[in-house]
Amino acid sequence: MKHQIFSEELVASVVKDLHVTDLTHATIGEILLVASRLEKLTGIPFIRMDQGSPGLPANKIGIAAEKAALDNGVGAQYPAADGIAELKAEASRFINAFININISPRACIPTTGSVAASFGAFIIATQCSPGKNKVLFIDPGFPIQKSQLRIIGAKWEQFDIYHYRGEALREKLESFLCQGDIAAIVYSNPNNPAWICLEDSELAIIGELATKHDVIVLEDMAYFCMDFRHDLGKPWMPPYPPTVARYTENYILMLSSSKIFSYAGQRIAIACVSDKLFDMYYPALAERYGDSGVFGQTFVASILYMITSGCTASTQYGYAKMLQAATDGELDFTADVREYARRAERMKKIFIDNGFHVVYDYDVTQPVGDGFFFTIGYGNMSGGELLRELLYYGVSSISLETTGSEQSGVRACTSRMREELYSVMEERMRSFRMDHPIN
Repeated sequence: MKHQIFSEELVASVVKDLHVTDLTHATIGEILLVASRLEKLTGIPFIRMDQGSPGLPANKIGIAAEKAALDNGVGAQYPAADGIAELKAEASRFINAFININISPRACIPTTGSVAASFGAFIIATQCSPGKNKVLFIDPGFPIQKSQLRIIGAKWEQFDIYHYRGEALREKLESFLCQGDIAAIVYSNPNNPAWICLEDSELAIIGELATKHDVIVLEDMAYFCMDFRHDLGKPWMPPYPPTVARYTENYILMLSSSKIFSYAGQRIAIACVSDKLFDMYYPALAERYGDSGVFGQTFVASILYMITSGCTASTQYGYAKMLQAATDGELDFTADVREYARRAERMKKIFIDNGFHVVYDYDVTQPVGDGFFFTIGYGNMSGGELLRELLYYGVSSISLETTGSEQSGVRACTSRMREELYSVMEERMRSFRMDHPIN
């Protein structure tokens, strides 16, 4: 007799009612719907490892600054398309203090979350130079970004970095870039979903080849300074987090408030464009948009403004104040988010004690750290099979297959784990192992 929490018949019924066509390849949104419906129907709580939504309170400094801004009347006026001066200045200071890179305030552009930043960046990058119309994904990665390319009709290439760490990355990248049609390279660091971290040697390769082939690198820093194996996040002090910005001037850094300040609900980020790229002139942009053809101006006025018409004014003031407090040493954001590493360590142990294994387990020189995400596999199960089987035991996740990974397993997010659920999780995973013996 199996020890499932939810019967296969019940799960199949819910999947059918919600019109989920293929559970084994379900999107994050579809898994959310299935887990929520099962919880509602039965009253039994899920171990929610699906959506990467912050599990900590929003930063109070930002909240207070937003309230003050609204009291001062900013809600009555449209914000400037390129952002309020205070936020641009504080973003520039923050980047200098925490990354040791100089980007002028004019090239720090507020966006409605990093999703809007990447959407706008994909549009402009694939329109700068005739014949360069593809994006290269260093996977595994964020599935929504490929959906954005579907919307604008752009093409992409992708590869799973699992077998191409270190110097092996050079030949793999060159095999794509030498074709001459790649406009941009995109990745997250630390990585969503694997939590692997590209090391300086790898970023040097990416930067060198981006310069050689005139490709724009889009570096998603959603989990900024959250590689807790290193003592990052001290303003104006090394060590600084690795970034491609040290190795090329063809870059846009996407710096979100969602995870480091738990400010996800306010949808605010900064697209940090290198000053050289910001000032680059592209005849194709001038012809297409009838504007100056200068990258920064076109990016702000002809593309980003058409997507969101700027960012909410009060939220910009909130983000500016949080960045200022961090830069001035008054706010230790890494101390707050270190809680995710503690959760990951405990969750991984429960899985490993019950026969699971970590899929992406090593960087070039050291084991993968603990943080917001991790990846697990079980025996020879495919990611889709494991996703489905875990649902029967009240655990929701997403298959690595949906992230561009070629490895078998699922992504686990730590953000929604609660203290009272660890014992529940232990019991359920013991049952899972009993029902799925590994030879």
